[in-house]
Formats: sequence, structure tokens, C-alpha cells
Amino acid sequence: MPDRKMSFVPRYTVQALMTLLLTTSGIVAMSAESAATAPRSGIDYASADIRAMQTDDFANPGMLWVARGEKLWNAPAGRSEKSCATCHGDATSTMKGVAARYPRVDTAAGGLLNVEGRINHCRERQQHAEPLRYETEELLALTAYLAHQSRGLPVQPVIDEFNRPHVERGRAGYYRRQGQMNLACSHCHENNAGRKLLTDTISEGHGNAYPVYRLEWQAVGSLHRRLRACYFGVRAEQPAAGAAELLDLELYLATRSRGLPIETPGVRR
Repeated sequence: MPDRKMSFVPRYTVQALMTLLLTTSGIVAMSAESAATAPRSGIDYASADIRAMQTDDFANPGMLWVARGEKLWNAPAGRSEKSCATCHGDATSTMKGVAARYPRVDTAAGGLLNVEGRINHCRERQQHAEPLRYETEELLALTAYLAHQSRGLPVQPVIDEFNRPHVERGRAGYYRRQGQMNLACSHCHENNAGRKLLTDTISEGHGNAYPVYRLEWQAVGSLHRRLRACYFGVRAEQPAAGAAELLDLELYLATRSRGLPIETPGVRR
């Protein structure tokens, strides 16, 4: 599917979204500050079998990506022939808590980086290797492995003079109506969290479990893949994975999920 293009949405999806739009037409979108003080993870809205699959490392398919990420962490890459471990050592200790603080601005890199961006920045600057494209098995595996080191720790995004403008842009995007369905993120994930959209229960839209294994994908995918699917659902133009618009939104979502535990690799329907 080409980036920045609108794609066909199945009729049943359009009908379901139109129903949702009608139920929200008289509702004023709440701000994150006025929403529930204790956010609920998407796993709280999942069925018992999905919850059981996520909590059992032997049953969780996402652990296959974590295992591959560990191998990549220790494998030399690029002209430097350095591995990630060469600089950072044992990830189980040195990377603990890191993913909980991303995305964040890196002044040396010249902008806002999420975990994927940090991996690629290190590859280019330290390993002299080519950056990895979004949704490639290698980048998903390394991202899952790094985020997994923070599993159980609370999401704690950094809000400072560098990050704050990105938070504000992300917040504006979250509440902006988009696409032919004329819906904002808030219409689903604040005003209608807990309600049904077809057979799915709408969650609060937090990113604390990503990368996740989704049954509909039969694979692990990034948060940007899921965000782009939402753009698709409301029939809006899709930013490319890694685009500034999605990075800003990812950071704002992290502020909404502050305090939720990292669950990577999560499992969702």
C-alpha cells in the first residue's frame, strides 16, 4: 500500500464507523487532563484467552521476536563490526527502563526519536551500518528486545523544553478530525472506550505494549503500523511510518499512558 494514499475501506467498516460517528456527534471530546486519572491498558479490554497468551512467555508468539532481537543485539553489524553489546553491554541491565522514556528529542540526532529511531541512529553513527526500514523483521526484533527489558516498569515520558513542542503537536493531532469519516482519535479512544465496534472492544489507545503480536496480522508490528491502520479506518491520508506526525502522536500517547506498565511484547486481537 503506497504511503500518503487513501485506500478502499470495506463497506462493513465504513458502516460501523458511521454508527460510531453518530453516537459521538453530540459529545465534546475530552482532553487528556480531564480523562480518567488511572489509564487502562488495552489488555484490560481483551478476552481472557488473549490475556493468558500475553502473560505466558511460552505461549506469547511475540517472544520469538524478542529472542531474535537478543541475537541481533550481540551480532556485529556494519563496517565497524561492532555489536550493540560492544557499546552497551548486557541489555538486561543497561537497557532496563530505557524504552519507558521514549520518544524523546536527541539534540545530537537533530530531532525526536522513538526506540526505532534510536536503534537506527546508533547503527548509522556507531556501527556504520545502513538504517533498518520500519516493519522489517530485524528492526521489529531489536525494538521488541529493547522494550522487553523495561517490561513491568511504568511509562515515564520526558517532558522538557525539547519534548514539549512535540507533545503539543501530537495532542493537536489526537483531537483533530480527519479523513472522510471526520473522526478524531479521541472519538474512539476517549469518548467510546469500552464500547463495541463490530466484534472488537474499543480500548483507550495506549501504546505501552508495542511492538505487539496481533492475531489479525499473524506477526509482530510497530505502533506506527497500528496508527496508520487507524488513518486507513477513517479514510484519511496515511503518513509514512516514522513520519514526524506519527512521532509527535506517539509521544503524546506516551503522556496519556503515563504510569501504565510496559508490556512488550503485547498480544492483541
